[in-house]
Amino acid sequence: MASAAASKEPELDDLEPVADETADQARRVVASYSADADECRMLLDMLGIGPEPQVTADAE
Repeated sequence: MASAAASKEPELDDLEPVADETADQARRVVASYSADADECRMLLDMLGIGPEPQVTADAE
């Protein structure tokens, strides 16, 4: 029988960041299977490994 602690969903604080190499490999796989750039961007964002937002000179 599973304990209550084993069935508890992880908290955001419990998650560890993904290694850069792992994220790079995941980006390549997602990009190769995506139908287009928009789908790729959406999937990468869902996985939390999407590109960082670009800061423009106008925004500063």
